[in-house]
Amino acid sequence: MCGICGFTGELEQREDVIKKMTEVITHRGPDSDGVYMDDYIAMGFRRLSIIDLENGDQPICNEDGNLVLTYNGEIYNYQELKKELEGAGHKFSTTSDSEVLLHAFEEWGEDMFEHLRGMFAFAIYNKETKAVFLARDFFGIKPLHFTIIGDDLCYASEIKSILEHPNFTKRFNDKALDAYLSFQYVPQPMTFFKDIECLLPGHFMWFRDGVVETQRYFEPKFKPDLEMTEDEAVDQIEKVFEDSIKAHKIADVEVGCFLSSGVDSSYVSSYFEGQKTFTVGFDFGEKYNEITWAQSLSEKIGVEHHAKLISSEEFWAAVPKVQYHMDQPLADPSCIALYFVTKLASEYVKVVLSGEGADELFGGYTCYNDPRVFKWYQKIVPYFLRRGIGWVCKKLPDIKGRDYLIRAIHPLEKRYIGNAYMYDEKQKKALLKNPEIASDPSRMCRRMYTRARRYDDETKMQYLDINMWMVGDILLKADRMSMANSLELRVPFLDKEVFKVASSLPTPLRVNKYNTKYAMRKAAARHLPEEVAEKPKLGFPVPTRVWLRDEHYYHVVQDMFTSPTAEKFFNTELLLRYLDDHFDEKEDNSRKIWTIYVFLVWYQIYFGAVAPEDLKPAERPAPPEPVKEKESKPEEKAESEADKEAETEDADQPEEDLDAEGTKVFTPVKDEDLPDELPLPEKEEAPQKEEEEIPPVPVYEDIYSSSGKPTTGRRVNLEAESKPISFTDDIDPEDFFASLKDKLRENIEDE
Repeated sequence: MCGICGFTGELEQREDVIKKMTEVITHRGPDSDGVYMDDYIAMGFRRLSIIDLENGDQPICNEDGNLVLTYNGEIYNYQELKKELEGAGHKFSTTSDSEVLLHAFEEWGEDMFEHLRGMFAFAIYNKETKAVFLARDFFGIKPLHFTIIGDDLCYASEIKSILEHPNFTKRFNDKALDAYLSFQYVPQPMTFFKDIECLLPGHFMWFRDGVVETQRYFEPKFKPDLEMTEDEAVDQIEKVFEDSIKAHKIADVEVGCFLSSGVDSSYVSSYFEGQKTFTVGFDFGEKYNEITWAQSLSEKIGVEHHAKLISSEEFWAAVPKVQYHMDQPLADPSCIALYFVTKLASEYVKVVLSGEGADELFGGYTCYNDPRVFKWYQKIVPYFLRRGIGWVCKKLPDIKGRDYLIRAIHPLEKRYIGNAYMYDEKQKKALLKNPEIASDPSRMCRRMYTRARRYDDETKMQYLDINMWMVGDILLKADRMSMANSLELRVPFLDKEVFKVASSLPTPLRVNKYNTKYAMRKAAARHLPEEVAEKPKLGFPVPTRVWLRDEHYYHVVQDMFTSPTAEKFFNTELLLRYLDDHFDEKEDNSRKIWTIYVFLVWYQIYFGAVAPEDLKPAERPAPPEPVKEKESKPEEKAESEADKEAETEDADQPEEDLDAEGTKVFTPVKDEDLPDELPLPEKEEAPQKEEEEIPPVPVYEDIYSSSGKPTTGRRVNLEAESKPISFTDDIDPEDFFASLKDKLRENIEDE
């Protein structure tokens, strides 16, 4: 895994410029760097050594030296391709996959991609023709950005590298803000920087004589085999996935694996017996902590498991640094959790496998059930009546099932823009200082729906998510957060051969009334306990809802919402109303609030020239000093000192199962190591009642302090706040209508 950058054309101090562009992405490749320059082009490279550790440095040339390559990624079938290319007469000087990629271009040109299996973003320069060839992998696992400055090209793995070019003028793209407010990310090829674009997945690009030409070489099309049986599907999935795992584990360094309670990473980890897995969670109980699940599974499948609890303070302090590495704002709070798990893994391994892509390819999101659930409602209830019911529901408080009826108003092409839908056009017009930039987000999806017009609704949703949500959110955060910690992240589900099988599955073997990812779960069940393979989709729950109802973090966001940056873009009165309504538990606005907060943090870093470390929120105020007790008698004082000494001795004892950095380590437990029975705690006698007992109050717990010390922040009822963030509601329509009757009548009377 590496970072690349480069530019064409004349420029003063060209060597200094390419070095600055390369240095700013050192985190992508701390092991070595390299530069190629001639009178036309400057190419920079940062290397994270994975294959051919001694001889795999770049830039690299072919035999006669007329082609120069810089490349980021892995070609998993490079050994087979090398043999084929040697048979065609090509000479190799290394055992690296980068040299194989260069010779593949030399041999097959634009047709090279049908031979490749892997993830990649690369640049190839032809010294004779002065042409530059850029390409990005099939699904967009690896990023590649470019801009045209006058008549010259500038490209890089990350936008921050392009910003180092002295002739590039940094300008804010307000169209990206409009899209971001609806999608929680910026749909590619657009970026928040005017004139900088992303090369789209499955595309290559030529830059010749100042002209850019792009072409698509791969499109993820679904071709269901309606004759396929369930057993055939499960057999094919198991076979191709095992082959993909084997290919993705090829490396000259140790390879680890992420592990959560979900089926995706668990299925991957089932092939890692005796190796290392990694998990993070929040100190908020089981709803926001998958460590217990992961620990249990690790013991069953025999892996060495490492885990970390993320404190509230750590999470919020990391937001600016994460947004700096993202290059563009991403309002998916799980990207911060991903930052911590990649940081944990990087302390032990250089490469890690993860489960990204399984939901999009095999139909894993709960919302993919919407077409089946909505079908009866949209068929029976006319459109005008659905609109009326939806209007009434929008006036209701945030109750279970309300969003179901609102979403069911419109056809799929109008209501579904992806897994996240933050602000609609009307809300954006009210929120933005410049309402003219607000647009209907469904317009941005029309091209995708047009290309998927022959698919059923479930497959249309998958196609849209593969081309938009997965690229703009899932894979973007996977690349940026792993590279921020100099860790290579590989995704075996997003393999060309795996997709061939996934795209051939009939819709009922992807999504049905029994479960999502139906056939894939059956394949995973051959390697995992049934309760893991059949576990419902949860995602990575992050307690932003709870944090924003705590006084401390409420004020952190409030300060940002009243900042000059917020005044520049938004109607701050409306922002504060969203924040207050959430704090007062009138409405769950957590996702809308987080979307704005993340944007403001990002903007201050990239356009306000504020260092990420200067944007960290202030620490929670220290608790008030305890009231000083009166002087104790000598004998009582002696007992107190003895108690303190005993506590100090206990504190000096090292905790078990911790490594040098204080990270929990779980290793498989053998049956012979378990005691026959565990001692039971002694019962304490209850004190005698001297007065009438006061009725108990609801149990509240301080969920922000990992030390157990009291805080001045607002206390939160854990039972009321324990529901994790979810993109969909799972409801029984009949039960919902029965419970909604009185609330509708009351609301209509008020109107």
